[in-house]
Amino acid sequence: MGSRTRNCLIALAILAAGPVTAQGCRDDVLRLKGDWGSARFNVDVADTVAERSKGLMFVEDMPSSQGMLFAYDQERPVSFWMKNTLIPLDIIFADAQGQVVSVHADAIPHDETPIPSGEPAQYVLEINGGLAERMGIVPGSVMQHPAIKDAVWACE
Repeated sequence: MGSRTRNCLIALAILAAGPVTAQGCRDDVLRLKGDWGSARFNVDVADTVAERSKGLMFVEDMPSSQGMLFAYDQERPVSFWMKNTLIPLDIIFADAQGQVVSVHADAIPHDETPIPSGEPAQYVLEINGGLAERMGIVPGSVMQHPAIKDAVWACE
């Protein structure tokens, strides 16, 4: 094989690898990691008042690899409820750096009792109820997503 052919093959390999290495920083993917390991969720991002107000209301079924990321403009105490939510959810609250500050497990469908973050939060991930415990997601875990501008685990 000539050096020109080899160089072309190397260039093609680098180009082909590019999208693979960038997948951790897509708008539709959120990653979590901690002492327990790591997880990847396909997410819809709710970053407007209207989107955050609707959230996962009226969703009848959600794959275990799916979730919704709520992004706020700044870190503050936040509170959620389960009005018109048909499936149990785990609600994972994270600070401005994407570090998990609290986890509310198995929020009850249709329950209108407020679920506070406990600590100031800027990002909230909703996933299927029971997943956080099964995976070991706890306070101190960290999130990676392009919306998290000051992330401890920054997008590359």
